[in-house]
Amino acid sequence: MSKAYTEISAGLKEAISHAKGKKTRTREHRPEPIDVKAIREKTGMSQQRFCATFGISLGTLRHWEQGLRAPRGAARVLLKVVACNPKVVMKAIGE
Repeated sequence: MSKAYTEISAGLKEAISHAKGKKTRTREHRPEPIDVKAIREKTGMSQQRFCATFGISLGTLRHWEQGLRAPRGAARVLLKVVACNPKVVMKAIGE
């Protein structure tokens, strides 16, 4: 068998063991939860204004605020920056 097959097979076996709760060398990375509603409220904006300012769809924002979905990727980064300093972000985007 090829080296690639052996490595993939070993990885799958380890993933299955991890899923069953067995001790493995697997590292699980889980981002900390982000409170989107608190971030929006910190800006003092309504949902509509927040969405218009930061380019987020209203439906997406509502799903985030209700905990039905979580922001990922660039949206998550934007929200974290807004949480740290909303005025600087608004200045940077020309609001």
